[in-house]
Amino acid sequence: MREPLMGPYEIAQRLGVSRQRFQQLTRYPSFPEPYAVLRGGKVWRTEDIEQWIRDHRQPGPADGDEQH
Repeated sequence: MREPLMGPYEIAQRLGVSRQRFQQLTRYPSFPEPYAVLRGGKVWRTEDIEQWIRDHRQPGPADGDEQH
């Protein structure tokens, strides 16, 4: 069973990008807002991230090919 929340490390791993690239992606207006901001950092709902991937990422390993 998939965890209900993801942090920056898990999202970067899921997207196949560096943590720096992940931080850039969070600046896009289409990127989901964090579910919570905790003392240790921001967390997102896994289902929100998976929906964003379905809506905005094209299949393939190329990092620069996502739609915004």
